[in-house]
Amino acid sequence: MFQKLIHWIIGKPQPTHQLGNSQSCIFCGAYSTNRSDFDIVWEDQEFVAFRDIRPSAQQHIQLIPKTHIESIRKLSQKDVKMPKYLIWIQVRRMEEIGHSILDTFNVPVSKRKMGFHIPPFNSVLHLHLHVQLLPYISPIYRLKYPVVRGFGGYEKGFSWFAEIGQVIRILEKGHRVTVAPC
Repeated sequence: MFQKLIHWIIGKPQPTHQLGNSQSCIFCGAYSTNRSDFDIVWEDQEFVAFRDIRPSAQQHIQLIPKTHIESIRKLSQKDVKMPKYLIWIQVRRMEEIGHSILDTFNVPVSKRKMGFHIPPFNSVLHLHLHVQLLPYISPIYRLKYPVVRGFGGYEKGFSWFAEIGQVIRILEKGHRVTVAPC
């Protein structure tokens, strides 16, 4: 019952990739083989943004890197094979792009929300930033994106969603983003 509720809230998880193989990744198709299946709203050499097929908010964009990275939890120097400062710069760049996209819709800062779901609470195993214009379409969709503030030395509390600012501060400290407080 609980698993069905989770699948209803966040969608059914996609199968994991064999040895980092991105050929079975739905989101990798946005910049390679299945571009016509995506409503692309922004693109450059490193990132592509497209409308979410099941939007939770008035505007709901997915921003992904063109390099397959499984999830926000995999963003560490060891997993991504790049220096720590480059990982931080990539996430900062995603934040800038997200704000730029929302600027094109004339979204006031108070109506913006950007963040990442943390495995196992994500439905696609490809790093993606949710870029949203609030409010949510219904109150139930709000449950998918809880921002829990940190306490003590933690940047975020126990939550399956991390706001972009929380993620940047966690990565700056050299820590991993997890469901548990970090």
